[in-house]
This record gives sequence, C-alpha cells and structure tokens, in this order.
Amino acid sequence: MRTFVYFSRKARTSGNFDVDSLMKAGRMDIVMHTIINAFFLSHKLREDVRLHLIFYGAPDPPKHIEIQAKPETNLSKKDLGNLIKKILYKYKKGKKTEVLPGCFVEKKSFLKVIEELIEQGNEIFVLDKKGESIREVKIPKRSVFVIGDHKGLPKKELRRLKKIGKTISVGPETYFASQVITILNNELDLRDF
Repeated sequence: MRTFVYFSRKARTSGNFDVDSLMKAGRMDIVMHTIINAFFLSHKLREDVRLHLIFYGAPDPPKHIEIQAKPETNLSKKDLGNLIKKILYKYKKGKKTEVLPGCFVEKKSFLKVIEELIEQGNEIFVLDKKGESIREVKIPKRSVFVIGDHKGLPKKELRRLKKIGKTISVGPETYFASQVITILNNELDLRDF
C-alpha cells in the first residue's frame, strides 16, 4: 500500500465552499490535483494508494480525510470537488465517519495522524527539496510520504518530522504537491513497489 499525507494550511474544513471557485476555498484546487495524481491512471484507478488529507483552514480545523480507492467508491475527476464537500459535510463530532467506501473524515491533527502511521509500523519520508535523492534511498514497503501545500509544512511540525523521519527529494526543482505525488508514484512503479 502506498501512503501519502498531504497537509494544507488553508483548505476549508467544512463543506460550504463553491466547487467552481476552488482557489478561493483555501486552495482546494491543489487538493483536487493531489487526489487526481494520487489515484488516477489513464484508464483505471490505483487501488494500492491511501491518501491522508489534513486541512487546517477555516472554520473548524483540523480535519483529516482518508481516501482509499475501491471499486465501489466511484471516484470521478469531474466530481472530486463535490466528493470532498460531501465528506466534510458528513463529519460527526468525536467520530471517524465512513462517508463512502474507503472515504473517512474525522477531527485529527497533522502530528496525531503521523504518530498513528508510525505506530502502525510505517517509515516516514518527508519531501523537501534539500533532502536526499529518492533514487538513492531504500524505501521499505511500509512507507509514508509527507507533502506540504504551496507554503510547505509548518516549521514546528517540520522540525519534529525531520527527527522521526527521513528527508527526501524528488529532484532539484520545487514541484507542485500533485507533481510530487506523480513522481513518487512513478518511482514506486519502477521499483515494482
């Protein structure tokens, strides 16, 4: 299972946003591109991916959305904005709610999600331009790749992550979060991961 964690400082934490103005919804457009590049191939969905979305935007942060594509999930690029709206609307205080098969929402902090992934036996890889090249790094089967939004990961959390994980880079340039996921998926495909 490939596991990605995408952190967004500004993504809306309630479903009351306009899917026709995703940039104004705390850069929810980046979230949509991240989902597309995590799961979609030319003629099929990747079912070997789990994506954790952590939103810290208004009005009720933090929100943790977990998505794993399943045949019955019915993910569609056209309807991703509405899917995220629906997931956020179905949030129930104090519960992890399965909104659709493989799609969950709960109130959980970024570091709590990371701690739980470590407790499950995963190794943490933090994406950073200054990190070691992914081509030089051994990647175990139980790996989690942590990616920040266009502003990066918060400094306090980044310092903590660097102590408990390994910092890696996908190349010499700064890429969009969604592009980083594409590069990671490609690297893992080449390794028959």
